[in-house]
Amino acid sequence: MEQKSWKPVAGGICSIVGGSVSLMAGAMTGLIAMLGFAGMSGMWGMWRMWGTGMHMVPWGAGLIALWWVPALVLGIIAILGGVSALKRGRWGFALAGAICATLTPMSFVLGVLAIVFIAISRDEFQS
Repeated sequence: MEQKSWKPVAGGICSIVGGSVSLMAGAMTGLIAMLGFAGMSGMWGMWRMWGTGMHMVPWGAGLIALWWVPALVLGIIAILGGVSALKRGRWGFALAGAICATLTPMSFVLGVLAIVFIAISRDEFQS
């Protein structure tokens, strides 16, 4: 029987923390975008009167709105992959979760660490 090491646990924790950071950032960004869109509908006439610089605000809020849904999805996958790594379940899913943790800027370093720990401990997983 193989000896269990700390590497899948460390990789799982890095993936879960990175996914949680992505999930919280995505949720907060979504909230800010929704509040921004709600404010834009009532304030649009005022922004047009203030000059040309204020015309860029709707574009910025639109770009924020495009980012928050993928951040939520990537965060959820990273958390589920981290749980799989903690249980030493499916190696492919644990690695996919770690990769998803690297795809958001807030958790890039944690995602890289999760990939390294999960990749070098492949023998400890069920499949």
